[in-house]
Parts: sequence; C-alpha cells; structure tokens
Amino acid sequence: YAQRCGSCHDQAVPRIPPRSVLQHRTSGYILKVLRSGVMKEQAAGIPAQQRMALADWLGRKTAEPVDAAQVPNRCGNGEPAAGNPAHAWTSWGGGVTNLRFQPAAAAGLNAATTGRLRLKWAFGVPDVTAMRAQPVVENGTVLFGGGTMLYAADASTGCSRWATELPAPLRSGLAMGTVGGKKLVFFGDGGANVHAVDAVSGTPVWQTHVEKHPAAVVTGTPLFHEGRLYVPVASIEEGAAMVPGYVCCTFRGSVVALDAATGEVLWQAYTIDQAATVARTNKLGAHSLGPSGVGVWSTPTVDVAKKLIYVATGDNYSDPPTEGSDAVLALAMDTGKIVWSRQFSANDAFNVSCVMPGPKNCPDAGGQDSDFGASPILLSRSGGRRILLVAQKSGAVYGIDPDQEGKPLWKAQLGKGGMLGGVEWGPATDGKRLYVAISDESFTAQGLDPAKGGGLYALSLDTGKQVWMAEPSPCDSRQPCSPAQTSAVTAIPGVVFSGALNGHLRAFSSAEGRVLWDFDTGEAFETVNKVPAKGGSISVAGPVVAGGMVYVLSGYDTFGEAPGNVLLVFSVDGK
Repeated sequence: YAQRCGSCHDQAVPRIPPRSVLQHRTSGYILKVLRSGVMKEQAAGIPAQQRMALADWLGRKTAEPVDAAQVPNRCGNGEPAAGNPAHAWTSWGGGVTNLRFQPAAAAGLNAATTGRLRLKWAFGVPDVTAMRAQPVVENGTVLFGGGTMLYAADASTGCSRWATELPAPLRSGLAMGTVGGKKLVFFGDGGANVHAVDAVSGTPVWQTHVEKHPAAVVTGTPLFHEGRLYVPVASIEEGAAMVPGYVCCTFRGSVVALDAATGEVLWQAYTIDQAATVARTNKLGAHSLGPSGVGVWSTPTVDVAKKLIYVATGDNYSDPPTEGSDAVLALAMDTGKIVWSRQFSANDAFNVSCVMPGPKNCPDAGGQDSDFGASPILLSRSGGRRILLVAQKSGAVYGIDPDQEGKPLWKAQLGKGGMLGGVEWGPATDGKRLYVAISDESFTAQGLDPAKGGGLYALSLDTGKQVWMAEPSPCDSRQPCSPAQTSAVTAIPGVVFSGALNGHLRAFSSAEGRVLWDFDTGEAFETVNKVPAKGGSISVAGPVVAGGMVYVLSGYDTFGEAPGNVLLVFSVDGK
C-alpha cells in the first residue's frame, strides 16, 4: 500500500478518494478494481496473492460472494409483463439531443401530483458504496446496477427479472437500443471497455476495448442511434500525475463509433491531432510529454439534420495546451472528422499535482480545471432557429449557434467553479427555460464544507438571463455533508428534479422555483431484495421519470461524500 497507493490516497486531495473511503468498500470490489478496473495500471506486477492480501487489508470483508443466479425476490416464471411503450427512458439525456426532459404522456406526473410522491420500493445493491450508473426504463422493466452487478427488475414491484455479474465495475450510465430485433443494454466500465448485454435475459452479447491507454475509462454514457453506438473516452491519468516521478502525460481523449450489433470499431476521432511526443521540462524541473488530455466525459449529442455529433471536452493534462480543450467539437457522424470547434477556456492545462504540496508535475500554463462534464443540449426554437446549450465546471453556461460553427449567443456566470465546481453533470430544458444545478463543492481541513455550494437556476433560453433561483437545502447537523448539487437535472412539464450531496432529492416548480416535494434519501431502507441498504449523497446520475414513477440512485463517496447502495422508486401515493 505504501509503495503503490499511499502517495495518492493518504493525501487530502479532491477527486482522489481517501483511504477512509476505500475502507468502506469490500475487499472483493477492491480486488476487481486492481485486476481490471481503474487501478489496474498501479497494480501491474503485484503478484496475485499480494493483491488479495492488499484488498483484504484495505477493504471490509465480503460476507459471501454474490451469486447472480441466487438473487432473492425473483419474479415468477413467464415473460416479463409489458408496460406502455411510451413510458420509457432509454438514454442519458432522454433522447439523442440530451434535453433531459420527459413529456407529459411519458412522465405520468405533473406539478399537481408530484407533491404526492411516496416511496414505492427500494432495492439494495450489495458490496458497493457509490451508485452512479443512471438506470433505463422500458416495457415495465428498470435496468440498473452498481459495482460489478447489473440487474433487471419489474418496475411496479421491484422483483428481480435477472442479474448479471460484470467482469469490471460499472462506470457509465446505461443506454438501450434495438439491433436486429434484439433489445440490448450498453454501458462502459473503468477499464475502457464497452459492453452489450441482452436486455431480456441478461446474457452478455459483446465487449469491446475502445482505448489502449492504461488509464482510459468510459465515464460518459454511450449514445445509441440508428444501429451505432457513440462512445466518449476519458481517463484518470490526470490523477496519476501526482505520483512522484510520473512523467505526465500521454493520454488523449476520443469518441469511438461502434457497430451496435457486433461492437466493431467503425471510427475513432481523437480530440488532439498528434500523440504526446513533445518532451519538455517545466518551471519546477519535472519532465513531461504533451500534448495530452482533452477527455470526453459526457454523452455525445446527435444533430440528425446536419449528420453531426457534438461533444464537450475536458482540459489538457500537460503542456502545450491545445485548441480542442474545454471546447465543443462538431464531428461528422459518418467519419468522425472534426467539422468545427469552439473553445471556451484557453490554456487550461491542469492535473491533480497542481493542488499537491510541491506540485512538480503541474503544467506551466497553470489552468483551473474548467472542463466540461455536461452533455451539450440541442434545441429548436421558433422561426427555424436552433441553439446549443453548454454548461461548464467554471460555472459558466453558454448559448451558441450550431448553424454558425458555435457562434456565441449569450453567457451566464452562475457559480464560482473549480475542480468540483460549477456545473458537473448537466442541466435540463423543457423548451421554455434552461434549468441548471450548481455544484461548487468545497472542502475544509475536516472534509466537505457543509456551508458552501448548491443552488438551482432557471435561465431564459433566448438571453441567458436568470428567471429564478432556488437556494440549496441546508446540511444541518449531518456529516459528512455538502449542499452541492452535482447530479444531472431532470425536467417534466411544470416540474424540475434535482438531487444533492446532502442526500435530498427535491422537485421544484418550473414556473417560479418553489419546492413542491422533498425527500431525504440519506437513511436506511427496507428493500424488496432483502439486502441491507442505506442512502447517502446523490451525484452523477439524474432522476429518471417514466410511467408515473421516479427512479433515483443514492450513495456516492468518491471524494469523501456519504456512501450508499440503494435504488429508490417513487410513485403517486406509493401505489
């Protein structure tokens, strides 16, 4: 541990989980991360017996291995009951333009009935402390997962239709699509693999490794469109730069197009033209390679009319900075060729060593880590006008013109920004306004700052001007706690849903920002599958609304927030 792990996990650094967090995770989960997850590079060369000993020493013991074939609360024999086809949510953004909006007919809820939401059922995922993979819902079935388990459950009762154990921990959200008459569910893992699983049986169909760099991950949810899967590729090399002696950095982000039927790579478009071949020594005397970074952390957006894919990019990890960082790129759907690019923050070269004592690997450019974690939103307006809405970790939100190569239309500065600041996972729009949740997650010497962060804003789509602002819910005496609202926002007619790191899921009136409903997920729950479960912080995944029910994941401890392991499902009066 001292040789391979302690130099990162024993330092109070945002974005690197401290040892106290790792100790809440099971030894089995840690072992899988060391074997095939995001820590496989750090664990390379450690004998298998020592890896097992490290996992046992660092994590808590698993009572018994999870047997997917023995999941309790199995549904009865026969075909799953079909639900209303309109009551579905099968992608990250609720569609290829990433509006994160569910129309009235599919939502089955409105401003009048939202206040009557009650817990219908809860499902505990064993041996995990973070729930980040946004579910999908279709035909009366919800698919969800955590750690190395993927489940399908009856949307009405929560009974288990099937369960599948994955070869590596689930990292992205889920997406669904029909290929050759077969319904498939797609997702990415921490080892830069993309998986396709039969959505009816849970049987694995294919697996594709989309990036050979050892630090690569698939964090953003893949997007399914017309038989293809568009996959965003990012990495954790930004954190590896804090390791003494590490020569930073060689990863470059990309978008990969796959044949959804077979997993075959059709094209791969890199966000940096050249590989990291420029060697230099920074002002602090550290050797580096570049250019690097510019990962794609969020789901791509499809422009069907122009046959383009829009992606928002991350920062550079090392010098020299590039023009494609902190930008929106328009890619040709058929080839991946970059058609146009619009940058929002120049010279943002940053890695985690920049916030460490003696930051030798920090680039000379001295960036602020102001990259994009939210998907672009493509929206049609009156008179044939269109607008692309993008939200940044700097706290800035932009309206740009996709028909004039991203020409700026307006800018709104809402948050302070920072490593975990500004807008993290994305806004929503109902076509009338843009609803933006602010993170600005902050830390004190003791951990999370319970007094800073959060807030929900409604902006005019035409001007970016603020229409209303809703204050964050307080932490009170809860610890660890932050009022930051990092998770993605979801909207239905008349209502906006937003979760927070303090565990609260709230519904707001889209007209004036008044709180219509508030549920504290940070408690223990009796679950339909009899697995002990507790809620915690809500982050990454936004609520999913379909067929009169709201699905939300609770539990997220990646940076010292409150752990949890539960899927909560709400309906009107709990019926």
